[in-house]
Amino acid sequence: MTKRAHRIDCRRVYEEPPAGEGKRILVDRVWPRGLRKEDAHLDEWLREVAPSTDLRRWYGHQPDRFPEFRRRYLDELREPERRQALAHLRELAGEDRVTLLTATKDVAHSQAAVLAERLGR
Repeated sequence: MTKRAHRIDCRRVYEEPPAGEGKRILVDRVWPRGLRKEDAHLDEWLREVAPSTDLRRWYGHQPDRFPEFRRRYLDELREPERRQALAHLRELAGEDRVTLLTATKDVAHSQAAVLAERLGR
């Protein structure tokens, strides 16, 4: 019997969680500014799957750099620690609906969007 992937959504961590959104996984390397941990309503903070600090700084959330960011980030996801974190995320997505959370204002041009695509959204 094969596992069927559940729905994978992406959302800003600052948004109020809607009912039934499944497991809430923060995929940022650094904690979101101005957010108290008890207000985040997280099931997990999976910082190991986030882009490296160097890649994050290079990208600077400039949409014109997104294609190159995506390519470099997918390369980083092949590294052992990130590959293991991605496998864990894939397992979670196979069990339940998952919402990937990020502090980024432009969620469509974020690591959360790349991860959702990689996991087969």
